[in-house]
Parts: sequence; structure tokens; C-alpha cells
Amino acid sequence: MAVFEPGQSGNPKGRPKGVADRRRGLREMLASHGEELVAKVVEMAMAGDATALRIAMERVLPAIKSKDEPVSLPIKGGTLAEKGEAVLAAIGDGVVPPDVGAGILQAIASQARIVEVDEIERRLAALEAKHEEKA
Repeated sequence: MAVFEPGQSGNPKGRPKGVADRRRGLREMLASHGEELVAKVVEMAMAGDATALRIAMERVLPAIKSKDEPVSLPIKGGTLAEKGEAVLAAIGDGVVPPDVGAGILQAIASQARIVEVDEIERRLAALEAKHEEKA
């Protein structure tokens, strides 16, 4: 079994140009028989095949995806902790559904990580500049 060095590709030249994607050929083969395949799925579904019925129904009536409405929260100012508290209060008051509130809290947590990394970068740059002054 070949062992590769970290950061080194197992295929440094990459995929040769002009090589056809196998999946493309399969898609083309399926597409050329599309009408017959759909007719067969419908026939099997009508005969009681539950899997064929599920496939047919998923194509006719795809699953309904929830679409969240925009929410307005008073979280423009203040600390990240205060913003989190405002979201939790809005969830508790029924202003924001729990799943939407969870998404907002995740966004606030992501912002907190961004702020934290930015602060670390600024502090590190200041320390490096101070160290270069002394050197």
C-alpha cells in the first residue's frame, strides 16, 4: 500500500484532460430510456410496489421545505451575550420559533468566534511589533 507524505497528492498530474466522467455516460444512458423507465415505475407503483410508489410520489409531490419568514429582533447593539439573551427572550415570549432562534444563536456564536480570532490576530500583531522594536 502506498504511503503519501502529508500535503502531497496521490495523483500530482491530476485527471488527464479529455477523460470522460463515468457518471455522465450513465446519465446519458438513463436519459435515452427515460420515458420507458418512468412508465415502468408508474406501472409498478400501480401494481402495489411500495418503493416504486414512493419514488413516483416524491417526483409528483416533493417534500415540503419550510421557509422561514424574516424576523425583527432588537439585537443591533450591545454585546454578543446581550444579543444571545435577546434571542432567548424572543423565543420565550413566542416572538421567534425555537428552530429559528437556534439558527440565530448559531449565527451569533459564529460571530463570537470571528471576533475572538480577530482580537487574537490584533494582539499577536501588536506583540510582534513590540518584539521587533526591542530587537
